[in-house]
Amino acid sequence: MIISASRRTDIPAFYADWFFHRLSQGFCTVRNPFNPAQSRDVSLRPEDIDAIVFWTRHSHSMHSGLHRLDDPGIPYYFLYTLTRYDRDLEPHVPAFEILRDDFITLSRLIGPDRVLWRYDPIILCEAYDFPRHLELFAQTAHALEGATHRVIMSFVNYYAKTRKNMQPLVDHTGPVAERPDTQPGFEDFITSLVRESHNHGMDIRSCAESIPMEHLGVKKGKCIADQYLREVFGNSVNKRKDPGQRTECRCIQSVDIGAYDTCLHGCRYCYAVRDHQVAREHYDAIQVQQSGLG
Repeated sequence: MIISASRRTDIPAFYADWFFHRLSQGFCTVRNPFNPAQSRDVSLRPEDIDAIVFWTRHSHSMHSGLHRLDDPGIPYYFLYTLTRYDRDLEPHVPAFEILRDDFITLSRLIGPDRVLWRYDPIILCEAYDFPRHLELFAQTAHALEGATHRVIMSFVNYYAKTRKNMQPLVDHTGPVAERPDTQPGFEDFITSLVRESHNHGMDIRSCAESIPMEHLGVKKGKCIADQYLREVFGNSVNKRKDPGQRTECRCIQSVDIGAYDTCLHGCRYCYAVRDHQVAREHYDAIQVQQSGLG
C-alpha cells in the first residue's frame, strides 16, 4: 500500500505532530470527503506500507522526526511545491528564501532523489505571463541545482473552488488564460522550461496534463510513480492507475490521508480549501484535540 500524505492538505507544514503520533499508533482514520459519516482506518504499520509520498510547500516541521520513518525502513519521498507567486495568489506561503533553504536542507537530509520540485500550477494572466514564469522558473532552478533531479510542471485546473477563490485576482488584473496552448509563445515557453531544467541537472515531466508536450521535450509524468519507486527504493509495486484521480492523472493507486479544508497556505488556486477561515477553524480544532494526546 502507498500512502499519499496528502493531496488534501499540507501534512508536513501543519500536521507533522499529528502524523508522527498516528505513525506511533499504527493507523489513522480517514473520512469520506463526500460523506463525513463514513470513515475507514488506514494502516500505518511499516509492514503494510510500500511507500509514503509527502506533498508539501514547507517541510521544516518534519525534519526532526524523519528518523521515525528511517529507523523502521519505510520508503518515502517528498513532492515539494515551489512556485513563487506574490501574496495576491499565495497570501500565507512563506517567503521564497525560507522555502529555498528548507528545500535544500531536506535534500541534504534524505538525498536529492527523494525531493521532487513541483512548479505547479502555472497560471497565465497579465501579471504572470510566459516571460515572467520563465524568469521565476529559471531563478528557482538555479537555486535548487543539485538539490533535486526532477521537476514536475502543470497548468492550473479551474475547479469551482478555484474560480471562486481567484475571482478577486481576475477582477484586479483581468482574465486568466484557460487554454495556455492557444496563447502566442506557448511552444517557446515549454522548450525554454526544458532547456532551463536540463541546464540545472533536472529531468522535467508534466502532471495530469491533457496538452501534448512530448514533442517539445516534456514527458508525461506520474507524481506517484511505480518506475520511480523501483529506481530509488527497489520497490516493485502495482502499476494500476489510481481510479480515484481524474482521467489525465497517471499516478498509480494510493490511499490519501488527511482532510480537505485544513490547509492554511491560503493559495487562491487551491481545489482543496473552499475558504481560508474554514481551514483556520478546522486547524484550531485539530490543535485542541492534539493537545490532549500527551
